[in-house]
Amino acid sequence: MSPKVRIVITEESKAIISIQAWWRGTLVRRTLLHAALRAWIIQCWWKQKLVLLMESRRRVALDAFARQEWAVVKLQSWVRMWCIRLRYLRLLHAVRIIQVYWRWHSCHTRGFIQGHYDLKENQLNLQLEISLGSQACRVQQCIPLPIKE
Repeated sequence: MSPKVRIVITEESKAIISIQAWWRGTLVRRTLLHAALRAWIIQCWWKQKLVLLMESRRRVALDAFARQEWAVVKLQSWVRMWCIRLRYLRLLHAVRIIQVYWRWHSCHTRGFIQGHYDLKENQLNLQLEISLGSQACRVQQCIPLPIKE
């Protein structure tokens, strides 16, 4: 067996060892601080990227929703227009039927006068049709005009 060596540490060695320990601790703490700062910078950058990514996803979802809402509103307006147009066409048809019956009734109860005329140099050609109920009278006449020369 080897003889045991006894190491004697003097006060000066103790001071040197404590200074070296302090310096190594400072270097380790500085290295850890730099690593923590770098990790913090990467985490901040990643959080910003995530915020931008979530914002772009939210914008895409909002655009899709807006397009769907616009399509629904457009479709609803077309359906309302179609229903109103059908209602208008039914009312128009009813109005035309009422007008036909009213005109027929008006002509057969009150009568009407229809005709036209031609004015030539010295005469008036007149053609009239007078209807009263079921009776009709046609008048065609040529009237000379007194023109002084």
